Amino acid sequence: MVHVRVVTDSAAYISEEKVEQLGIRVLPHTTYWDHVSFRDQVDLSREEFFHRLHVGEASLRVLPPSVAAFRQAYAELSQETDAILSVHVSGRLSETCRVASQAAEAFLGRCQIAVVDSLTSSLGLGILATAAAEAGAAGQSLDKVVHLMRGMIPHIYGVFFTEDLEYLEHAGRIGRAQSLLGSMLGIKPFLIIEEGEIIPMEKVTTRERVIDKLVEFVAEFSTLEQLGVVQSRVETEETQSLVERLHLLFPDKEFPVVLYDPVLAYHIGPNNIGLMIYEGMY
Repeated sequence: MVHVRVVTDSAAYISEEKVEQLGIRVLPHTTYWDHVSFRDQVDLSREEFFHRLHVGEASLRVLPPSVAAFRQAYAELSQETDAILSVHVSGRLSETCRVASQAAEAFLGRCQIAVVDSLTSSLGLGILATAAAEAGAAGQSLDKVVHLMRGMIPHIYGVFFTEDLEYLEHAGRIGRAQSLLGSMLGIKPFLIIEEGEIIPMEKVTTRERVIDKLVEFVAEFSTLEQLGVVQSRVETEETQSLVERLHLLFPDKEFPVVLYDPVLAYHIGPNNIGLMIYEGMY
């Protein structure tokens, strides 16, 4: 039986074991520091990426995989299947979906390629790509896999706090006056990914209150399928405290701690902590 194959991008957090086991094709974004380019997690590890971002090394740009890269991936997979699900980081944060759709046009009549905007990133995107690959491996049709994605997307949530208001300003999320005033007052915006867009929701002034707000957000869920902590540093005492409090709410769950991706970093900067939540489908 010919299975649906899955393509995603390096904004997705997926374990190497899952990528290999399910045959997921992951195309890297390219990060530019001034005029020097690095392929995400190919030429530059996530740890090194955040080291550069933390020390303020040069100016950052993040570009999606090229049309040529997508065409090559689709051409190779079309030798193995006639159905490809290409699911990518939110189109409100990156041009990746647009580039993928452009590349897919060359395969009309030869291979079915469905491009899906995940409206999320990081672990949320990884959850979707993994579920799509598992459904494909189980023999589900491309239409059914797309339907699965459409059903799951509204149940994935991303919430963050940031201390780097200049990144929100640069990305057009807040104005210059808000950025200056917030920095002076030590305000840490509570951000949520809604319909693929990063939206400031509330303001907090202490790091301790940041953790309280994250726990309060999770406590609103009656069921929880997957949840992970996303941040820009290796695990800290703050992270351990957060995970311990999450275990009190959902003692039977595991809470992976992962470094988020350059696409998110471009919009919210370093020094952040947040959660990616999949509540499951009822």
